[in-house]
Amino acid sequence: MKTSDTLPTSWVMVRFSALGDVALTTGVLDYWRRTRGWDFVVVTRKAYAPLFEGHPAVRNTIGLDASDMHFPHFLLRIQEIAAAYADCGLLDLHGTLRSRLMSLLWRGPVRRYDKMGLERRLHLAGRGVPFREKLLRWNVPQRYITAIETPPPARDQILPLIRLSEAELTIADSILSRIPEIHTTVSPVALHPYATHPDKAWKVDSWIRLTEHLDTARIPWFVIGQGNALSGISSEHDLTNRTTLRETCALLHQSSVLITGDSGPMHRASGVGTPVIALFGPTTAVWGFSPAGERDRVLEMDLPCRPCTLHGKKRCSRDHACMKGISPDQVMHVLDEMLQQEQSELPPVRKNP
Repeated sequence: MKTSDTLPTSWVMVRFSALGDVALTTGVLDYWRRTRGWDFVVVTRKAYAPLFEGHPAVRNTIGLDASDMHFPHFLLRIQEIAAAYADCGLLDLHGTLRSRLMSLLWRGPVRRYDKMGLERRLHLAGRGVPFREKLLRWNVPQRYITAIETPPPARDQILPLIRLSEAELTIADSILSRIPEIHTTVSPVALHPYATHPDKAWKVDSWIRLTEHLDTARIPWFVIGQGNALSGISSEHDLTNRTTLRETCALLHQSSVLITGDSGPMHRASGVGTPVIALFGPTTAVWGFSPAGERDRVLEMDLPCRPCTLHGKKRCSRDHACMKGISPDQVMHVLDEMLQQEQSELPPVRKNP
């Protein structure tokens, strides 16, 4: 690999999906801004482009819509991008057929990270034994870093970074003010009960019981996310499908804690400095997506069948024992500890306006 002084200072970074993976690039780009003085043009799906608004390392974002992702239109779009940014390097943080095609058309240097795809599949096929230590060594943001440098920095140096404006935070406060029992002096708890793949989601009755515990403890709460609203959740507390990506980020910023499964909002919460209680089931830390903040907590069951899938697509044949084994009482116990720690202000919650 070339040394850093032979590399350009401006790069086009490509990561088309998924939203959580795109969010994880934000801390990596800021790290290279801080340590190397680099700036970036981001190429991603149009729906994810708002993540980079106000980002200190990003000078432009190119959002591709659904039609752009289909051939032959995709080929025309990446040819346009390659011509417009011929003096930049290409940083491929996706490693798909589309991003590799883009690299073939690129005139400048191209850097790509090691997805450890073979190791991940052999680990899964080998019942969680092969390559375990290698996969646990670096999380996904650290693996992104290896596109340029090895070894990567510590995980807490490349946490996601999402910048919000004061106007966005004011809008979030206005939304929260309409929810009963939420007061400006008490930061609410955000709940995200949804998952792209159903088996990664905590069960509905567990979420209902958790909200009952929160009400009993007089802890204000609200629900975020995209999906079919859960029956049994008070509509007054339910913001499902009612906020934009940026509004959701602002709501997370104004929250004391986010409780979620292995999901995109988990990384967006980290990006705005809000600690997370993450409920992991079919997936585990070996895949590299566990939250890495100092105050983040992961709850999971120690079962020999985990991990059972790379992304959560595989349907469970064991009655969802991994998710059912996490109880609302466990979650409340951890939440109480985190809220007490927040009140003591040791350490303070990392926030960025």
